[in-house]
Amino acid sequence: MIKVHKLNGSEVIINAELIESLEPGQETVVTLATGNRFLVRESADEVTQKVLEYRRQISASGKVVNPISGYTRE
Repeated sequence: MIKVHKLNGSEVIINAELIESLEPGQETVVTLATGNRFLVRESADEVTQKVLEYRRQISASGKVVNPISGYTRE
């Protein structure tokens, strides 16, 4: 999970495993595999760095993550 901020300044925690794409601009659009989209204050590079740090932590812990286990798209 990574912590980012919506445009109104509120904090949102996103499952980094579900990030499908980032659209850079004045605000970054984060699109998840679930179809949800978030406009965030962080740049695409900042979000990418947060995801990489999250992945490093997961790899170091030896856990295997399946982000869509049990999920079905409607």
